[in-house]
Amino acid sequence: MIRRAFLLTSIIGSLLAGPALARCEDHVPQPKPQNASRDIVGADLDTIIDRGYIEIAAYEDFPPWSYEEDGKIKGVDIEIGRLIAADLGVEPRFKLVTAGENLDADLRNWIWKGPLIGGSVANVMLHIPYDSDYACRVEQVVFTGQYHVEEVAIAYRKDAYPEDLPVPAYFRFDTVAVENDSIADFYLTSFPGGQLAANVRRYPTAAGAMQALADGETKAAMGPLAQLEFGLTEDLGVHTPPLPGFAAGNWTSGVAVHFAYRGLSYAVDDAIVAAIQDGRMQAIFDSYGLTFRPPELR
Repeated sequence: MIRRAFLLTSIIGSLLAGPALARCEDHVPQPKPQNASRDIVGADLDTIIDRGYIEIAAYEDFPPWSYEEDGKIKGVDIEIGRLIAADLGVEPRFKLVTAGENLDADLRNWIWKGPLIGGSVANVMLHIPYDSDYACRVEQVVFTGQYHVEEVAIAYRKDAYPEDLPVPAYFRFDTVAVENDSIADFYLTSFPGGQLAANVRRYPTAAGAMQALADGETKAAMGPLAQLEFGLTEDLGVHTPPLPGFAAGNWTSGVAVHFAYRGLSYAVDDAIVAAIQDGRMQAIFDSYGLTFRPPELR
């Protein structure tokens, strides 16, 4: 889905530009929801435990993170949601949601207010990129449970690059597939002087870009490492070269919870940390053939 590519654009300028500290002195707060009923703003930890289930929002059509296959919900984020629920002793109930135009819209729709038409907020939302400055601005949400550091990578055809693996400068001459309007697309088309733009081939999804690479339509593909790894075949490889001038080359994904439910956010964070420490998180990534890069535990 094309709009999935916009998730990082609202924070891309400051993403990991400095240490992850709470620097909120100069932020301009957004309005907090007022006089909202419990079904609008979610549920606290005690209510979740008493009723026996937790509602978890994850993005639709987003392999390998969250997607449907043969009528079943699958993906790394789905497994992470299940381990959170297991730690709380409740049933996970998933809602696969459509990505909005930006991260603000997604958090508003699925965590602190609810969509204008149809649906309601979830108790937690998965795969939320973390940035300390952004967290200062969006007061309606607690950003917690950081579980994976994502990074941009380049996949390639082994027969096209038998020795020297491709770096962005190679795409002055070689074709490269990207998800349309993704951060890889933005990076390559803004490369100094627009030198690479003519060789960038755009596809609706990262999976589509990888299929194009597998079919020989391009020599390489660029995007988040996990999405590239999920589309690898025996004829393809992937690596993470230095990306000159790319301030947003990596970022941390975590969980969003409504600001009123700190107890739930602490419980989610504890579940994530425990899964990283005891190897369950590594096992989830291994089962999907993905590289796990844990964040620094606090």
